[in-house]
Amino acid sequence: MERATAGLEKLIAGSIRLADSAESAVLAWPLVCGSVVAERAHAIELAGRILRVEVPDTGWRNELQHLAPRYLAALNRYTGNQVERIEFVIRKS
Repeated sequence: MERATAGLEKLIAGSIRLADSAESAVLAWPLVCGSVVAERAHAIELAGRILRVEVPDTGWRNELQHLAPRYLAALNRYTGNQVERIEFVIRKS
């Protein structure tokens, strides 16, 4: 099972790297953070080397900021080191 998982991850990473550089980090976000977080925190754009992620409130922003280093490492595994920082912005009502 581990070989299948590793193969699938390699296939997904290759596909994401083929995407436009501005889109690759946005496409990778749900894979990096998982489906539960991705339902509430949406990657909206890669501006320069900063991925902007929209979150519902300050609680989500604070929690995800603590996880940002882990997310950043995983994003760069998928995108080939295109992301320097993740910025969590609160969704406007």
